[in-house]
Amino acid sequence: MTFDVVPMVAADAERCAELEDMLFAGDGPWSANAFRAELAAPHIRYVVARDGADRVIAYGGIALLGNDSHPEAEIHTIGADPAIQRQGVGGALLDELLRIADRRGGPVFLEVRTDNTAAIALYRREGFDVVGTRKHYYQPSGADAFTMRRPAPAQEVRS
Repeated sequence: MTFDVVPMVAADAERCAELEDMLFAGDGPWSANAFRAELAAPHIRYVVARDGADRVIAYGGIALLGNDSHPEAEIHTIGADPAIQRQGVGGALLDELLRIADRRGGPVFLEVRTDNTAAIALYRREGFDVVGTRKHYYQPSGADAFTMRRPAPAQEVRS
């Protein structure tokens, strides 16, 4: 499968909301307006994957939090069209979000459903560990979430 990971633009909000409805119907999927609000925030970055027909097939977002002395980041969401899942698109989005976070430094946090074994395996491969459980985190389904953390990347030592 061929795709490009690029910054999300406001015109992508409707398609991302469609994907949310497919992926998170039982957990309060985000609307197009919610995506546009995220894009307008200066500390939040979103990316999308576009297929060869320039159609959005996946999306992901990250918030850059803290300050220059104590930076951290939080992955808000990653979602991929069910038709293309397990083909490396989600991993490519995660890689890009982590590149954005690593330019600033600090640990990266996220929440993931405790029953989403595929996502948990992907996050573990990228250095995330479970640091807690949030009971009834997802609403309205009431599903639990793991909070996961990836430590800040090691800084190069220069002599």
